Amino acid sequence: MSDSSRTSDGGLTPGQRMISSCSGAILTSLFVTPLDVVKIRMQAQSKPQAFAKGHCYLYCNGLMDHTCVCLNGNSVNISMNENITWKKNWYKRPGNFNGVFDAFLTIGRNEGITSLWSGLPPTLVMAVPATVVYFTTYEQIKVGLGHSYNTPVNTWWVPVLAGSSARIFAATVISPLELIRTKLQSEQLTYRQVHEAVRRMLRTDGFLSLWRGLSPTLLRDVPFSALYWLSYETMKGKVLKERNSTQLSFFESFLSGACAGTLAGVVTLPFDVIKTHRQIELGEVTLAKEKKQVSSTWKLIQNLYRQQGIKALFSGLAPRVMKVAPACAIMISTYEHFKHFFRQRNLESLENR
Repeated sequence: MSDSSRTSDGGLTPGQRMISSCSGAILTSLFVTPLDVVKIRMQAQSKPQAFAKGHCYLYCNGLMDHTCVCLNGNSVNISMNENITWKKNWYKRPGNFNGVFDAFLTIGRNEGITSLWSGLPPTLVMAVPATVVYFTTYEQIKVGLGHSYNTPVNTWWVPVLAGSSARIFAATVISPLELIRTKLQSEQLTYRQVHEAVRRMLRTDGFLSLWRGLSPTLLRDVPFSALYWLSYETMKGKVLKERNSTQLSFFESFLSGACAGTLAGVVTLPFDVIKTHRQIELGEVTLAKEKKQVSSTWKLIQNLYRQQGIKALFSGLAPRVMKVAPACAIMISTYEHFKHFFRQRNLESLENR
């Protein structure tokens, strides 16, 4: 490892930060995915009409969202390549669940423990690279703004600007890939058919169709990222100052991440509600090929307020916090742990020269 490849972030290279964020994303997916699998299975049991053919639902494990199309027929495998397959209709398997804990036991006993991770493959396909881009970009921007890893962030706008910019960049880069991934899943396309499908979509709807649905994603994720990083860096700075240290413990990172994620999740809940409705609406038009007109985001807000009042924008608080808080906690604590590991390793390497 050459000195020129190192950055001011404690000697870490971009590659080492990428490995750290990738590890965090994988662990987060492994721990949180079963929660959403159980939630979706219980929703399919209580509201089967919401999972009718051609309708869409949102799969979200706290790390990333996926718009999925409901299909009829028996559960079959869809192969993204020879190493990545998943069952289309895992969310429509029969079950008589009396609660969350009973669902965990019943699914594990009757279908095998691996069924609790039925939604994991599509998450790993998209969420891991998206998270790597997001966290690596955040760190690069923060370093570019003059922040060093061993000094607390004393200026509030640094994490706000870095977090917002990183989220905009990551979402913009990943959005076309997510659209293509969902088309692969819903239309059973092979990789050989992807090129033609993309060309057809560009010819019909134009180049910007690749970013369809980006605006509601940014509406939620940019404020969330800004508030999350501001909260996390503030808590981190106070702990480091009190202990006169340059490194949080794993537990301190975990707790700070959970608190920051909870705060950001609660404040941005209305944006999450809007984003969920908008993504499902767009998904049913784009993927299920329905011809109905998609309303604007502002029109959707007006309709929600007219039909259910202000409470419509604050629905689903408990499920959101239950996923976002542990996802943020696991992600940031794992990320910080691996960064610390690489810093120590780089330091030992320099000392042994």
